[in-house]
Amino acid sequence: MAFNSNNRYGGQQNNMFPSIWPNEEDFDRAVASCLSRVFLRMFAALIVTAAAALAVVSSGSLMSLIYGNAFAVIALIVLQLVLVVAISAGINKLSSTAASVLFFAYAILNGLTLSVIFLAYELGIIYHAFAVSALMFAGMALYGTTTRRDLSSIGSICIMGLFGIIIAGVANMLFFRSATLETAVLYIGVLVFVGLTAYDTQRIKRMLREAHAFSHEEAIQKISVIGALTLYLDLINLFLRILRILGRRR
Repeated sequence: MAFNSNNRYGGQQNNMFPSIWPNEEDFDRAVASCLSRVFLRMFAALIVTAAAALAVVSSGSLMSLIYGNAFAVIALIVLQLVLVVAISAGINKLSSTAASVLFFAYAILNGLTLSVIFLAYELGIIYHAFAVSALMFAGMALYGTTTRRDLSSIGSICIMGLFGIIIAGVANMLFFRSATLETAVLYIGVLVFVGLTAYDTQRIKRMLREAHAFSHEEAIQKISVIGALTLYLDLINLFLRILRILGRRR
């Protein structure tokens, strides 16, 4: 066994192997290097996503191609799920370069599907929602990086909450159609992804501590890709929920 991300989308934590870090100074340097790469990759992916979304709304042919039939949207969603699973479950076997390419391919596909928000909401609301989301994300990421408290229990609660809001959202869409329940799911979703941001940021440090059978550089590269993907998903999901909350208030 080579590398374990303990990612909620795939992979399991393994504590049976010794750390590759001979001392705390090496580990602290690795954390700083890895987190800088994580946030740079995540920021670059957000730019790619935004560019892809704007390309769609700026092109009538792309709009017709994507939203002209339900199959195209379903295909995009399925491809995104496949890429997330492929990166998370296959990180042991993928090279860091291949994982990074798949990550940015996912960011492009996500931009194609997210382009619909430019049709559904005013630009001012979109910018406001992203600013609020970014500030909340930054605060919780900083907390997850600096706190000495073990956030594993919070992570477990948030993951259970994630499954809960998915089930409640689907049930409400199919059966209840309750505006009150929909609002509750949105606000609980914000809390869930705020908590996951702090937990996932701390988990990047844990993943580095438990990395083994790689050179330091290879471990940092792979963890930075899986970490960027996880935090990217946290921020996007947080943004979409805040956008819907703000959009409902107008």
